[in-house]
Amino acid sequence: MLTHILLDLDGTLVDSAPGILGSLRRAFDEVGADYDPATLDERLLGPPLYDSLPPIVGVETAAAVMPVYRRIYSEEGGLDASTPYPGVEDLLRALSGAGVVMALATSKAEHAARKILANQGWTDLFTEIVGDTRDAQRPTKAAVVGEALRLLGHPSGADAPLMVGDRSHDVVGSRAHGLDCHGAGWGYAQPGELVEAGALAVHASAADLQAALLS
Repeated sequence: MLTHILLDLDGTLVDSAPGILGSLRRAFDEVGADYDPATLDERLLGPPLYDSLPPIVGVETAAAVMPVYRRIYSEEGGLDASTPYPGVEDLLRALSGAGVVMALATSKAEHAARKILANQGWTDLFTEIVGDTRDAQRPTKAAVVGEALRLLGHPSGADAPLMVGDRSHDVVGSRAHGLDCHGAGWGYAQPGELVEAGALAVHASAADLQAALLS
């Protein structure tokens, strides 16, 4: 029986792409930096932007854009543009009702993740909320998962958590701690990405995931 679960946020519980990518494009415009619009898409989402952006636009441009992006995203509506995926509310309520201990494990900055959960009225559903720190001390999904497990008391054996996420980084980060990962097939992964990374299963919808987890 499922007793603990770790859940990703962006691309898994909420669609945050419009707010993130819109804020990022506005930051490029404000800085006056050139960019190829085709490269600023959902493929950036998953790892922290401070990791995924430099290989695309260069280290210097990314360094100039990121502080502006953070301001725009936090203060000018980007953060509040996250919307739940269909069925996610029911999924979370069903897991909570079944007594499953839930922890958020996201590469998003933790303060931003907490605000999104609060906006949705989900804060009380999560025993722990773990994201990256303001000074980037958890730059990988493995680091985030490790901190979530520490806060949960390192459940293992039959109580070992499952991870649910939408990108290969979720699979790799959870496997680093010996955890299986279910893929959120409605998120930002490219075709075949989750299977190739070794996801235990990939689900087409939150309703399908709920049926699999609570069957």
